[in-house]
Amino acid sequence: MKQIEKIATAENFSAINVGKLNELGNYVLELSPEIKIPGKVFGGSAVGATGGEFSFQVFQPGTETGFLHTHKNHEELYFFLQGKGEFQVDGQVFPVNEGSVVRVAPAGKRSVRNNGNEPLVMLCVQYRGATFTAEDAADGELLNAPVKW
Repeated sequence: MKQIEKIATAENFSAINVGKLNELGNYVLELSPEIKIPGKVFGGSAVGATGGEFSFQVFQPGTETGFLHTHKNHEELYFFLQGKGEFQVDGQVFPVNEGSVVRVAPAGKRSVRNNGNEPLVMLCVQYRGATFTAEDAADGELLNAPVKW
């Protein structure tokens, strides 16, 4: 089973590498001895994320999540990086492909499937919903310091 590689870490950052997108199938997320999800890896704890979680997942042609799920508090953003498939929220099914982004509110009943001929690769970012404010949107500060490589 593939493992996340730690690249660098210091007081204000950490960096990891999950590998090439075509290697995601080497990961297996074990939720319990009976439930194992091939091709999925969570990375939030590996980078020490404190405000959200993220995962990469690959669906081989003809595969799907196999279940619907919701969240109590977390909204999710799904970024499709490769391939094509279908996404379902609350019974509505629509196509997704490379470049598609889907936001799902916590209560949305969601699932995804690959109905294409190549792997469907996605990045999912989850975070507590309904918390981002106008003040948060202006949180960044440009520094008056040169960038040195």
